[in-house]
Amino acid sequence: MLQRFKKFINENHLFNPRHKILLTVSGGIDSMVMLHLFQQLGIDYGIVHCNFQLRGSDSDKDEELVKQHASIHKVPSFFKRFDTIDYARINGISVEMAARDLRYDFFEKVRKENNYDYIATAHHRDDLIETFFLNLSRKTGIKGLTGIKEKTGSIVRPLLFATRKEIEKYASDNLIEFREDYTNNETEYQRNFIRHSILPLFTELNPAFKNNLSDTINNLRQTEKVYTLSLKKEEKKVMSGHGDKIAIHIEPLIKSSFSKILLFEILSKYNFNPAVAEQIYKGLTSGSGKQYYSKTHWLIKDRNELFIAGLPEEDERIFYIEEGDMELFAPYDMTIETITDGNFNIIKDPDVACLDMDKLEFPLLIRKWQQGDYFQPLGMTGYKKLSDFFIDNKIPVHEKNKIWLLCSGPKIVWIMRHRIDNRYKITPQTKRILKIEIKDKIRNS
Repeated sequence: MLQRFKKFINENHLFNPRHKILLTVSGGIDSMVMLHLFQQLGIDYGIVHCNFQLRGSDSDKDEELVKQHASIHKVPSFFKRFDTIDYARINGISVEMAARDLRYDFFEKVRKENNYDYIATAHHRDDLIETFFLNLSRKTGIKGLTGIKEKTGSIVRPLLFATRKEIEKYASDNLIEFREDYTNNETEYQRNFIRHSILPLFTELNPAFKNNLSDTINNLRQTEKVYTLSLKKEEKKVMSGHGDKIAIHIEPLIKSSFSKILLFEILSKYNFNPAVAEQIYKGLTSGSGKQYYSKTHWLIKDRNELFIAGLPEEDERIFYIEEGDMELFAPYDMTIETITDGNFNIIKDPDVACLDMDKLEFPLLIRKWQQGDYFQPLGMTGYKKLSDFFIDNKIPVHEKNKIWLLCSGPKIVWIMRHRIDNRYKITPQTKRILKIEIKDKIRNS
């Protein structure tokens, strides 16, 4: 394992013996094996550990193991505790995303302040394969299928050559102490479901499956390089402007031999997800004035151009609900549930939306209302402008500015805390119900 470790580092030019490396050590088997291998390299390294306080005393025991190791081996070490759930609520993101943001921000801060050249994470080959399937299930392009890279900026991943079984054997052979994260076995997490339920079936079908898929991913990476070069040439033909203000010229875009993927790749740079990009593409030949949003940008379709600009105002924030999400913390504290029970009784509560899930396009989008918005109120066959709906329901001006809309693509599904759209109501033909319940309003703007 050590020789393969050294070879992988050299072949992929991850770092050289003169560099200082900051090791991200959680206390789990992967990071403790990586730590053991680095001890044998004779290279200058330090340890960084995050305690996200998500698993009670288990999180504290992980931290204690890493502290003991750092003390025994007299290794520079950096520790940080986070209130991860509170951070997720404040920022309106999932706990998993919050933990990711917190750790990488902290890693980079420690790296810069202490003059480390690179941050090493303990991702291994099984992580690479799981990420491939995770991205595939979420709808992705060639970049998503190339998975985790050996080196990205200041991040290096020197264990990507090793499988989970090889890491387990090395830990056993070398009596390496580590902590087991019990949540790794809980299959309600998508990555764990892939690991424990999907991949074993492929391996049963073909014992060489993981090796073959790793080779396929390497082939895709080479293809991606050619793809990227071609894409840059095409982008210059259809785009103008710079920074946060650009125009995509529709006529040359449509004439491109691969107009759809070209548009998708351009929009991805501005954080428009595939579902929204699909709606934009379908609307290229429609009338002017349609608006679309990503978490960071706003797009409006003119007759001949698509104009993209950054979102400057706090009120312009956009939130998303992905299929499979079970909670969201902004703009409201919400629980999300998929129900297949045919005996379900509709809940008549303005803070609860019960929707026909098979009529929805994910990810769902939550945004503020705008002049010109319209929907089909529950129980009606015609459409109504939201401005008229607010007047009819005697909603004061100051309250209108606090209203959020749940949307499926460009269509309004729910004026949150007020009325759902008739097109998405539950009918006798409904097979799956999406129930969204607002538990507690955490911000008004």
